[in-house]
Amino acid sequence: MKRILLAFGSVVLIVSIATHQASSQNLMEKMKKKAEEAILKKTPAGEETKDNQSPAGTSSTGTSGPSNTKGGGLSAKTIDVTQQIAEAQTAFGAKKYTDAKYSIRQAILGIELEIGKSILKELPEKIAGLSIVTEEDNVTSSGIGFVGLVIHRVYGPGEKQFTLTIGNDAAMLSAVNMYLAAGAYASTADEQNIQQTKFKDYRAIIEYDESSGYKLSVPFGQSSILVTEGVNFSSEEEFMSASNEIDIENIKKHLGEQ
Repeated sequence: MKRILLAFGSVVLIVSIATHQASSQNLMEKMKKKAEEAILKKTPAGEETKDNQSPAGTSSTGTSGPSNTKGGGLSAKTIDVTQQIAEAQTAFGAKKYTDAKYSIRQAILGIELEIGKSILKELPEKIAGLSIVTEEDNVTSSGIGFVGLVIHRVYGPGEKQFTLTIGNDAAMLSAVNMYLAAGAYASTADEQNIQQTKFKDYRAIIEYDESSGYKLSVPFGQSSILVTEGVNFSSEEEFMSASNEIDIENIKKHLGEQ
């Protein structure tokens, strides 16, 4: 793993000095599709069709062909980090900088997904007596250096549910940091839906909504956030006790946060 990371670091350093041109092909395709959709919404008389109808002679997809009724979707694929690094080196040597950048991005994506999976493996098997809903486990990444890495897990199933999300989400972080910096939610009023609180050694925000329950947002490290949510927990104390079962320091270590 150390050898992979060292090789990866060297390629990133080399490729970062190369310039590339951005392609507008995807944008043009989207514009073309929008135009086609707009045309298909018009009848020959120039009147718009109803939502579930199509112009004469076309199907709802804009063609006269049959609708798809078979197929199993796309299969999940694992990114081979070592192979992507090797391809990046080869592409760079051939001065194919766009290809080199693509392979580097794929390598970063593969590393981030593996980090996310390792964090999921070390989370508790149960929280507040609730079991992991395995099919809800999910790791996503934009592949640009932890910006956009999101790790999601749900404990349940049933009416009572505990959800946790770990990630580097600028929108989530900015909102929570705004509340913490302003100090406007430090009131001790009995009736209040959002307050500052402490989660272990971290400043945090706790919220309550009658329809969605409790939510705790904990910024940590340089750019990460932990969000826990509890549905049908009997009290703030019960929800916080469940949240405290999460080892935030171990998560921080996996993410390489300071």
